[in-house]
Amino acid sequence: MLLAMVHRFVKVERVGSVLSAAPFCGRRRVSTHEPRNLIDAYGEAKRICYSKKPPPDVNSRAVFATNELHLSHINTYGFDYDYTLADYKPAMHHLIYDLGKQALVEQYKYPQEVSNLQYLPNFAVRGLHYDIQKGLLLKVDSFNQIQLGSVYRGLSKVSDEEVLALYGSTLLPVNYIEPPPGRSEARMVQLADLFSLPEMCLMCQVTDLFVTNNIDFQPAVLFSDVRNAIGSIHPKMHGIVSKNPASYLKENPDLVPYLERLVQEERKLFLITNSPFDFVDRGMQFLAGPEWRSLFDLVVVEAKKPKFFTQWSSPLRRFDLGTRSKTWSQVTEVKKGQVYCEGNVRQLQQLTGWSGGNVLYFGDHPYTDLADVRLHHGWRTGAILWELDHEISILNQPEYKANSNWLQQLQQLIESEQNELRRPENKPIMQQWVAERDQLRLYTKNIFNNQFGSLFRTHHNPTYFSRRLFHFCDLYTSSISNLLDLNTAHVFFPRRGALPHEYRSMFV
Repeated sequence: MLLAMVHRFVKVERVGSVLSAAPFCGRRRVSTHEPRNLIDAYGEAKRICYSKKPPPDVNSRAVFATNELHLSHINTYGFDYDYTLADYKPAMHHLIYDLGKQALVEQYKYPQEVSNLQYLPNFAVRGLHYDIQKGLLLKVDSFNQIQLGSVYRGLSKVSDEEVLALYGSTLLPVNYIEPPPGRSEARMVQLADLFSLPEMCLMCQVTDLFVTNNIDFQPAVLFSDVRNAIGSIHPKMHGIVSKNPASYLKENPDLVPYLERLVQEERKLFLITNSPFDFVDRGMQFLAGPEWRSLFDLVVVEAKKPKFFTQWSSPLRRFDLGTRSKTWSQVTEVKKGQVYCEGNVRQLQQLTGWSGGNVLYFGDHPYTDLADVRLHHGWRTGAILWELDHEISILNQPEYKANSNWLQQLQQLIESEQNELRRPENKPIMQQWVAERDQLRLYTKNIFNNQFGSLFRTHHNPTYFSRRLFHFCDLYTSSISNLLDLNTAHVFFPRRGALPHEYRSMFV
């Protein structure tokens, strides 16, 4: 038997009107051809919900597939450095924030009060959009819709009424989110880089400081100044981290065993990063030892991605390890143990023969690392998303499982009983159900992040970040070393999700 048809009742406690414990919710069919007792329907929905076991925990070390991928077909593995081979401690974001704040005051002559601001590590999540002209930070879903309740001016939430007045609708035209063809300027910018978290926080805090103190400012100018300030501090940041990598880098004892296994299995390995060699060298010595370059068949630094993948004009240059400078002679072959700078993917493929679906490249940035090699060069791609650890830890909480599944059951109940709920005598019941649903929505959002919720979804839909990410990557996981749990012939199959017109489950 696939299922034992036994209902199990459990004691349920409540926090306000939000369940604090409940098993997984099932599914039921409701007929609307005859009047129903809505109180009974609600009780039946809860009974079904409480009778189901919760889903098993998600493995935080799992590698998740968005596309079928046979590792046995992969003979070449490529890696970004920052947040791919190297994962950073929270101290890194504090450092970027403090240096950016210092640059705003010293280079851009911002008020001295900016120096007193403190980084808020839990304020923002990756993948948000910033409206450059309006000075708003907001969350957009996969259908280009603004998630109400997740729009901020500075550190203050913007009311739903004001959002609708500013935009006319929650649905944004695609040309508002992305610049139309032939135009480089954008009304919005997506903050998809992990280094953008300190940038977003600083931008919002300075906005808040100006608004609170009635200081006149232009949001577009503030955005430009903060972005340029953060961009200007990289050399200083690289120097500080290189002197003391243990304070900023997380140790990863599984990294070298994973890379060594790939080498033993006769896979080719390469590294392409925008970071300078000395910074990468100090970090990789800390993570993988002084002979780390022996693991890689090719190392390219200062690659200027995404231009490395989109433009052909920049030639590959050899980096002289003795003089610590770029040479000007033409590169006609690549040699293991040497380091190269700049270049482009076409030249790389010509010199190495690494191309197409036999290459698997890992990075953390959906656009800079994954988009072009996936769409235009046919490489397979993997995304390293350190946020998965946090998100999965919440998914595995019994309270979250209970509330999120009762939310789905309640929404199904509202949908199936809406004809009855439209009757005037039933409007108070509708109001109660909708209020409970809204409280559950707020709970399932705030448990991830009080301001913006989960990186990966809004109330109903994947986020804009998720849609783009899953379009550009075949695999995603929280750490590159999670692949050590799998052999090099592993086959990944994506989960078959139900389309709206299909069965929700074959086994319910």
